[in-house]
Amino acid sequence: MPPSLPTQNLNPLPPVKKIQILGTGCAKCHKLAEVAETAAKEAGLAYELEKVTEIARFADFGVMFTPALVVDGVVKAAGRVPSVEETKTLLA
Repeated sequence: MPPSLPTQNLNPLPPVKKIQILGTGCAKCHKLAEVAETAAKEAGLAYELEKVTEIARFADFGVMFTPALVVDGVVKAAGRVPSVEETKTLLA
């Protein structure tokens, strides 16, 4: 009889963080996207970055001020651009 194969994945892939930047495309919105990407890379995170520019979608998150940082569907910061170090904490 052949040996049984393991049923558990021994090398699971890290979960992919979904990072969304909510904003109309202003300078602060672009800066937040840069900060979020830098923080994710420095933290070694697997991530997907989406820029949400449709104002109607901001309401889905309850966001009144932009730019806003959303991680896995949760608003982490709004109306400001956090530092790279703070953003690393927000992404964790």
